[in-house]
Amino acid sequence: MPSVLRSWRQWIQPVVMLLYGIILVVCLPVLVVYMEHAGTRIKFEAWLIGCVMAFLTLPVSLWEITMHLVNYTKPQLQKHIIRILWMVPIYSLNAWMGLTFPHYTIYFDLCRECYEAYVIYNFMMFLMTTLNELMDLETVLATRTQVVHSCPFCWLRPWRMGRELVQRCRHSILQYTVVRPITSIVAFVASLAGVYGEGTFLPDRLFLYVSVVNNISQLIAMYALVLFYRATKEFLRPYRPLAKFLVIKCVVFFSFFQEFIISVLVYAGVISSWFGVMDASDVRVISQSIQNFLICIEMLAAALAHMYAFSHMPYRDPGQYQGDCCAAFRSMWDVTDVGHDVKEHLSVVGSSVARRLSRKSTQAAGERAPLLTVPGDGRAEPAPRPPATARRSDQ
Repeated sequence: MPSVLRSWRQWIQPVVMLLYGIILVVCLPVLVVYMEHAGTRIKFEAWLIGCVMAFLTLPVSLWEITMHLVNYTKPQLQKHIIRILWMVPIYSLNAWMGLTFPHYTIYFDLCRECYEAYVIYNFMMFLMTTLNELMDLETVLATRTQVVHSCPFCWLRPWRMGRELVQRCRHSILQYTVVRPITSIVAFVASLAGVYGEGTFLPDRLFLYVSVVNNISQLIAMYALVLFYRATKEFLRPYRPLAKFLVIKCVVFFSFFQEFIISVLVYAGVISSWFGVMDASDVRVISQSIQNFLICIEMLAAALAHMYAFSHMPYRDPGQYQGDCCAAFRSMWDVTDVGHDVKEHLSVVGSSVARRLSRKSTQAAGERAPLLTVPGDGRAEPAPRPPATARRSDQ
């Protein structure tokens, strides 16, 4: 048994593909029969196309993830890459499950939306880890030409090159890692309570406010990534950062704004007129199914793009010790670093808010202090505070 575990790199790839083949052969016919007899409102042809695209996407992504595990020579970098690569299978399975069980889409979307924020965080940490292995990033950036803000944040004071720029970019992305799961849970609870109103922009429904918060939070996070790339693109050029950035940005932004546009079409009545349905629940199911169908198709292209942008080839080094399979799998699922960074982010935000509140209360106390007139010039100044302890009369 120990010898089998030590030679896991020789058998892990065929085992993964064999398991995938068994699942495909067993589950797919069962699901086809189920969809034919389920009486679902989703057209069977759309479901079948989405199913085929999803099952073509999974082996591409799983193969690249497995190859990174087989060539796990730089754990600090590759753990972030593997987390990013899991984005495509999760999106694809989420969309396909939404097509199969359209009335439960909101439950599946909760997982996808939380993982979206997790991917953006991991991409930022991948870039920072790559640069910190080469240099003292904050010290080197402090000597570089100042990067100014671009639209729509050109009115902000430039973040000083060095520690301020790095930390502000990191915390700008971490806020999305915190905000997105919170808004997803709020949307989930509001949907159960019947006050979410997905696809409607009415002021008495939470969908409008959740969408605004998500848009603002995601805009800040993606802008921070762009600003960090502008400041470090010269150092990152050998690692093809633009391809990696575009792949992630396209998947996250495209799916997000695609969903937003479909919601606008629902609100404008376009979806109901196209499909000839008037019931609000039917319109919602159809709009969600359109989004899931498009994602199933798009994820195959995304899997191929991820395979190119986050290739395992730079990490192939047969002469380097790569650990056993258990260590590699544990490292892949270990998220203690995320918890530590989120805790630090909340601590920094809490300290900043406390300082601002303390400053405002001090200013308010100064404004309320009684004024005394200074003899001779008519000016007023705050009355002096009494001493902490009064002197005794006998001293």
